[in-house]
Amino acid sequence: MNTDLEEQEDELLALQSIFGSEEFLRNESKSAGEFRVSVELPAGFTVLLKHGGTIRQYDVSFLPPLILTFELPGDYPSSAPPSFTLTCSWLTQPQLTSLSDQLTDLYQATGGAVVLFSWIQFLREEALKQLDIHNLLELPSDQNHSSSAADRSELPASVPAGQEVVPPNEDQSDSGLSLTASQILLSQILIHDAEQKQKVFAATPFDCGVCFSSRLGSECVQLYECGHIFCLACLDEFWKAQITEGNVRGVTCPQVDCSATPTPAQVKSLVGEELFHRYDRLLLQSTLDVMPDITYCPRLTCGSAVILEKSSPAAMCSVCSFAFCVDCKKTYHGTSKCYEEPDLSTEKSEDQLVALPKTEEGIQGLMEAYAKGGKRKRRLLENRYGRKLFVYTFEKHVSDKWITTNTRPCPHCFSPIQKDGGCHHMFCTHCKRKFTWQ
Repeated sequence: MNTDLEEQEDELLALQSIFGSEEFLRNESKSAGEFRVSVELPAGFTVLLKHGGTIRQYDVSFLPPLILTFELPGDYPSSAPPSFTLTCSWLTQPQLTSLSDQLTDLYQATGGAVVLFSWIQFLREEALKQLDIHNLLELPSDQNHSSSAADRSELPASVPAGQEVVPPNEDQSDSGLSLTASQILLSQILIHDAEQKQKVFAATPFDCGVCFSSRLGSECVQLYECGHIFCLACLDEFWKAQITEGNVRGVTCPQVDCSATPTPAQVKSLVGEELFHRYDRLLLQSTLDVMPDITYCPRLTCGSAVILEKSSPAAMCSVCSFAFCVDCKKTYHGTSKCYEEPDLSTEKSEDQLVALPKTEEGIQGLMEAYAKGGKRKRRLLENRYGRKLFVYTFEKHVSDKWITTNTRPCPHCFSPIQKDGGCHHMFCTHCKRKFTWQ
């Protein structure tokens, strides 16, 4: 084996030990490979896109890598540089050409020594400075992003044989979405940035804000709204307890004096499918309860949410089509006055009536006397206290007694259920749940 081949093999083995498989992929069949080089960004680095008169600006910590594909000729490093291609989605063709020229200059400055490691260091640490990019990357507009043929014809004659400069992706199919090439590029940058941040988070140790134990980020959850970090076990226990007790508004950050809420995806990933459905349902219910333009259908067999129309005294349930009065929740009565329950303390009429007994026992005794009395007794009581009082109270008492005797409450929503024959398997038409009649 000659000296060049020995140096090539030594260099490739050293690069394999320095860089992981995500950064360096060697072609074992020949002296070739591919580097994925992530450039180092300063703090507060921003990506900007101007499109259609609007400006989109985002802070990022990671950009998609530069792809350096190389092949080592037989007389490398003594006489010839590596043949290579340099590609990058967020750089223009002139910028790639500038970096490629700089790589060639670096080889020539070595005087025939191996250069791949120096290339990687340059692309990682100096590429942005070489291109005069400091804290802001302005993505090329769609007009500048689509004329690769003309730009390719202007490549300098000094580009070595075997070297190729590949421009950013050309206009791509939007797969049914109305996205331009620059918008697709921006999406790719933001997705890559989020993925890399998640990898860094997963490998970093954190102290849980509840149990104070040190855990890797892969065993923790960070709430996006406030940034507080807790281990999976603590959050799982806390959120499950809140949902089980029906306190869905308590599914928040456990940090003292912090009311930040998690995303639905974070809740679902921890508590599981069944509890998440309960959380989602109760959260919707509590949200509807505080909305001034929402009421509920008064039918016990329905109870669906109904949207009220402004300045309208009527509402109609979209589920059971029941039209009712917004104020009294009875069947809609047009311009007539709402139904009012009689005042049980006194019954007013043109004649002065005797006041009712003050105690519940006294009123109950009065009702029993009316129920057991004959026509003369009832007429006397009606003349003394008012007929409406006895008619309403007696009918209500009989109705309540019948409901108590002939129905049982649903074990889930406590609505009265009547069983008239059949088996013991019941279905509540109010809450739509099954139960066994016992």
